[in-house]
Amino acid sequence: MSKERIHVYFMPGMAASPSIFNGIDLPKAAFEKHLLQWFVPRQGSTLTDYALEMIEHIKHENPVLVGVSFGGMLVQEIARHIPVRKVIVVSSVTHESQLPKRMLFAKYTKIHKLLPTGLVNNVELLAKYAFGETVNKRLELYEQYLSVRDKYYIDWSIDQIVNWKSTDCPECMVHIHGEKDAVFPIGNIKDCIPVKNGTHTMIIHRAKWFNEHLPEIILQ
Repeated sequence: MSKERIHVYFMPGMAASPSIFNGIDLPKAAFEKHLLQWFVPRQGSTLTDYALEMIEHIKHENPVLVGVSFGGMLVQEIARHIPVRKVIVVSSVTHESQLPKRMLFAKYTKIHKLLPTGLVNNVELLAKYAFGETVNKRLELYEQYLSVRDKYYIDWSIDQIVNWKSTDCPECMVHIHGEKDAVFPIGNIKDCIPVKNGTHTMIIHRAKWFNEHLPEIILQ
């Protein structure tokens, strides 16, 4: 029976734990859920290098890849190197022109290299980087979701995001985006499935929407 299932691999956003997908529940008769997680990149790694290493953790042919935020950029890169059934990008971008002005500014000024990423154990600060929102009221919750606290990884991730270039979009790609995303404003984005009132963390807070719509999106 398991051979007939569609294998769906989920990649979290920057610094985030796979636990952000705990609320995602796909019908087990049709789908098998697999969780990918970040590791600290080798010194000097490009996003392509990282994607090729991540591919080693994908054990099934023609998988569906679901990536959130920076994870959405990564799954697009992975899809350039292996055959995939579908790429689903959530709360992310599919072209560098969709990056907000502050990230384009950082790209040319290198100002992002001045960010105090050494404070990676400050969960409130890390959540601001990763999720784009203040988390005073939900600090314990975000301590669970933010699992990667390595300074080199954070520096590398921010640098990869602001310097990201998408050469081409996979034909099988679907983009899902929240109308109230504060990290990647939807005003910069076309050709997406909009989620009403969805924020950058909607994979956590709007899991019901994904459970209702993901099966159909995957099978289309």
